[in-house]
Amino acid sequence: MSFEHSEIAVLGAGSWGTALALLLAQDGGVVRLWDRTDTQIAALLAERENQRYLPGHLFPENLHPTADLDAALAGASCVVVAVPSAAVDEVLSRAQLANGADIVLAAKGIDPETLELPSDVTARLAPGHSVVALSGPNLAREVAAGIPAAAVAASGDGMAARRVAERFNRATFRTYVSDDLIGVEVGGAVKNVLAIAGGISDGLGYGDNTKAALMARGLAEMARLGVALGGKQETFYGLAGVGDLIATAASKLSRNWRVGHGLGQGKDLPDILAELGQVAEGVPTARAVARLATKHGLFLPVCSTVAELLEGSLTPREGVARLTENRTAKTE
Repeated sequence: MSFEHSEIAVLGAGSWGTALALLLAQDGGVVRLWDRTDTQIAALLAERENQRYLPGHLFPENLHPTADLDAALAGASCVVVAVPSAAVDEVLSRAQLANGADIVLAAKGIDPETLELPSDVTARLAPGHSVVALSGPNLAREVAAGIPAAAVAASGDGMAARRVAERFNRATFRTYVSDDLIGVEVGGAVKNVLAIAGGISDGLGYGDNTKAALMARGLAEMARLGVALGGKQETFYGLAGVGDLIATAASKLSRNWRVGHGLGQGKDLPDILAELGQVAEGVPTARAVARLATKHGLFLPVCSTVAELLEGSLTPREGVARLTENRTAKTE
């Protein structure tokens, strides 16, 4: 499949959107990188790199930053949505998409108010367009640096999933195909909540045993929720589940890990987020997961405890103690 003359729009010039724009620009096609903030786009145009979020990676000539959403989308056969999940509704409600454009969702979260996944929002606002979720263990700085990585493109439309996988395939970025859109989205959202738990454990100075136990039980919760929402069990033991969880919960490059680590060290959440300077999707998603657990009658103690910690009703030590205290033995 050839994309030689196609144009791509990447919506969102944070670290992940910029990394994806750089990746897609490697084949020489036109890539437009949009951001709503005029000052941010002015800086990208002047510096020809994203010094704020992804410094050290110069833009090639075929990567064009713009603050004009209509210009970014004009003629684009592929639209990559890399804004925070809370902004997907606002951005797509303004978007004038070209006929037949594939929508690639790189946002990972669940709306804490509506409990919608990004694909739910997209189906509501862009009917008639193929929707593909792109997810996996992909830290933006490593992808931009060309360090080998892999991802999965998931859609109920198999042809669209394959088109997107072929667009993103590179020597250092292997892209697989899945038909489990819901499972891949749930994995990408819940791993952020679990990464906060992992960061809390590290921030408290606990060891690898504690963190491994939290992540293993958290993975079971991820799968439990995903299956309840219509995903497939096996999805959570692949790139978009355990793969993404390992990267996000273990790396100091992970925003969500850094949130948890700060909490474990006794810092206040507003101060942590201000220092971070970017959205940590696990914060709003934790509340969404807790609400979904109640709605579907699911036992998700790790995720629910993270939600309570973020709300300030538990201290980090109280939260970990709750999860590790002696209870009646039961089958794993």
